[in-house]
Amino acid sequence: MCSTEKTMPKLPLKVRFLIAAHSMSVAALSRPDGSAVNRRLMSLFDPKASPSTKPDKGVVSSDIMVDTARKLWFRLYTNAATSGPQVGETDLPIIVYFHGGGFAYMAANSMNYDDLCKRLAREIPAVVVSVNYRLSPEHRFPSQYEDGFDVLKFIDNSDIEGFPAFGSSKKKPFFVAGDSAGGNLAHHVALRACQHQFSRLNLRGVIALQPFFGGEERTESELKLVGVPLISVKKTDWMWKAFLPHGCDRDHQAVNVFGPNSVDISDLPFPATLVVMGGFDPLQDWQKKYVEGLKKSGKQVQTVEYPNTFHGFYAFPELPESPLLMAEINSFVHNQLDQQ
Repeated sequence: MCSTEKTMPKLPLKVRFLIAAHSMSVAALSRPDGSAVNRRLMSLFDPKASPSTKPDKGVVSSDIMVDTARKLWFRLYTNAATSGPQVGETDLPIIVYFHGGGFAYMAANSMNYDDLCKRLAREIPAVVVSVNYRLSPEHRFPSQYEDGFDVLKFIDNSDIEGFPAFGSSKKKPFFVAGDSAGGNLAHHVALRACQHQFSRLNLRGVIALQPFFGGEERTESELKLVGVPLISVKKTDWMWKAFLPHGCDRDHQAVNVFGPNSVDISDLPFPATLVVMGGFDPLQDWQKKYVEGLKKSGKQVQTVEYPNTFHGFYAFPELPESPLLMAEINSFVHNQLDQQ
């Protein structure tokens, strides 16, 4: 039972069932020492969606291979009305999306993420690139960050079938986005991107949905929010253990981004950032520290908090906050585009 002063709103039966199935599979199929995940059995609890070659509510998708050696690929989502022979005429921004799952679970073609990225492509609207990066513990830091940044370079340097053509005179605006571990990824990939000279891309912002940060300290929200859906201190400790190089603690710069080992970003052209938080998310105090760190570094940051939401609420479109979130992302993206 949650030990918080307020009671979490009752969730729809379907949502409760999906949360229970996910939590059970993660607990049963991950070795306690963080050394392995049973991928074969885990796939039974993580149904995958095929790309939509025919429009699904106006959105088509295809899978693009970046590097066969490391099985690095992304799923491309485009609006059917802006694909085809006249694809070069679209001015839609690009959203490069990194899925969550503690760096160890889920995939770009997981059904929940396929649905989410279709919504982003349709409702922003945008061209969405959903990155299927390598997972821990088989691939530890910095594999995931390397995969994310390499996808950006691939997009910048390649002519991709179905991808909106680049104009000859103006760089195409793009955003890096992600949820949970994907929000952590979005930050670190943006950190690399803002120090790189792209030939055809222009980084405009970061969209971090309940980003996964941490540290050796135990925050009030981690200690207080016990028994909430999907996430716990025990689970996050396991995820960091499986992700970090052997022998590193949670004050590693990948985890505690404004902690004792952090990188000073004050002099870097780090873009505007949207940070989304939830009132029943044990990670919210780390997310607030992230916001304060950005502000102290002189960066533009916007926050949105949904008091009645748990970690991962964005994966359930039936929740009332879901359309509100899409509207916030839409507003943030277009506000940044208007500042060009």
